[in-house]
Amino acid sequence: MTADVTDLKAHAERLRELHGGEMLVLPNAWDAASATIVAEAGFPVVATASAAISAMLGYPDGEGAPWQEMFAAAGRVARAVSVPVTVDAEAGYGMQPRELVDRLLDIGAVGCNLEDTDHRAGGLVEAGAHARWLADVRSAADDAGVPIVINARVDAFLPAGGIPEADRMAEATRRGRLYLDAGADCVYPIGVRHKRDIATLVTELPGPVNGNTGEHLDLATLRELGVARVSYGPRFYRAAMADLKATVQELLA
Repeated sequence: MTADVTDLKAHAERLRELHGGEMLVLPNAWDAASATIVAEAGFPVVATASAAISAMLGYPDGEGAPWQEMFAAAGRVARAVSVPVTVDAEAGYGMQPRELVDRLLDIGAVGCNLEDTDHRAGGLVEAGAHARWLADVRSAADDAGVPIVINARVDAFLPAGGIPEADRMAEATRRGRLYLDAGADCVYPIGVRHKRDIATLVTELPGPVNGNTGEHLDLATLRELGVARVSYGPRFYRAAMADLKATVQELLA
């Protein structure tokens, strides 16, 4: 473990505390420069976005990039800032729980997103099996002495998850409860677009909920609904690339 375990533990505990107070807003970073901008702006945590990092590295999202490159990039983010860092670790890259925990701690990360999509087979991982795997990740973190904050992403609302639209709320709620019971610290039902849906999830799930802003969901609305954490994924990376594209095209005019 490269970083000092005492410092990592303090960062992990701080990250967990931030899920229980004022809504935690995470404008996701993808490299050392963007992470520094986020931290210097005053945000208490830096989160990475796997889609942004994989695109930066030249690979498709959804575990299309080698994990070694993804972790190396996330490690540069963690080294660039002094605040807690949580890493989008996709579906865990097929790692055993202790290996995943050790590699996160080696790069200085104290939190992770773990999603329940099976990128190799397609669709969602069986909920019970995923809950058991999350419980093993929690146990491995406990054994390592650092209470890594697990943000369990529930992909039931994504079309690729294969859940009929009428069943998505019930399935997301079922999975979220299982994951919280397994030791996850927060549930992230990605793909929720409507106020009524995120409101139901906040009410039905016995733990913090990660939301996203969108056409019908601004920060004020999410805060009013009791959302604990808001993340942006690759949104700012894509905005930066769009700005670069427009700027360099002006040079050809």
